[in-house]
Amino acid sequence: MILIADSGSTKTDWRIIDADNVHEQAFTTGINPQYLETEKIYAIFENELLPQLKEKNIHAIYYYGAGCSSPERNKRVEDALRMAFPSSEVYVDHDLLAAARAVCGHQPGIACILGTGSNSCLYDGRNIVDNVPSLGFLMGDEGSGAYMGKLLIKAYLYRELPDELAQSLKNRYNLTKNGIIDAVYGSDIPSRYLATFAKFMHEKRKNPIIKEMIYENFEEFFERHVSKYEGFGQLPVNFVGSIAFFFADTLKLVAKKYGAQIGVIIQSPGEGLVNYHQELLKAQGAQA
Repeated sequence: MILIADSGSTKTDWRIIDADNVHEQAFTTGINPQYLETEKIYAIFENELLPQLKEKNIHAIYYYGAGCSSPERNKRVEDALRMAFPSSEVYVDHDLLAAARAVCGHQPGIACILGTGSNSCLYDGRNIVDNVPSLGFLMGDEGSGAYMGKLLIKAYLYRELPDELAQSLKNRYNLTKNGIIDAVYGSDIPSRYLATFAKFMHEKRKNPIIKEMIYENFEEFFERHVSKYEGFGQLPVNFVGSIAFFFADTLKLVAKKYGAQIGVIIQSPGEGLVNYHQELLKAQGAQA
């Protein structure tokens, strides 16, 4: 048995599989080692994950996570996993590799994540060969739910929204200036807070101002990220994440403007990752 984890900043999808079946699935809070130390990560495993799992005989854990972009950050997750699963082999890698494996399989393409945060890469069918850096919440995350929420909240605080729209937003979330500032600058993962406003924007997506913000969000992503890859225009551009999935109509319009070939748009890489690892398990079994 192996345990596969696909972790974003908002939630983590855990699946125990063998070569043929998915035996268990569990969900926990999202984990991002850019913001969380080992102790807080382990607390999530101890309090949320372990109580859900019936199967404890896990040979290996393949963890793909947001923020797992350096040895130091990866070690925070590795240490927490080894504390929770002391007899399992542990492999930690970036959620970008999970996205590429899920949507591209063994074919070359451009893989993008548009969820709470954003990222992208050029994938050659086996490995990530290029990555325009994701600069995170403060300097980047174009195309993401957090960036979309940032556009909306800035417009709200700068009094740039029509009165009816501003009042609707204020009433829905009980907004105050101090509450917003505290939530953004005082929380462990501020991007998660800002991304909560994406649901409001989806509901109001026909409003001309909201429609323009959504378009601008994706336009920034294509301009600063996708269009920079060699072979852009010929390779399929694939997407993983709730923002890409629920705003696919606008995403396709922006892609058309840039001459991009849209491939797959999926909400979660879970099924694709399961297929990828089951193929590996079957290949290993055939070699044994």
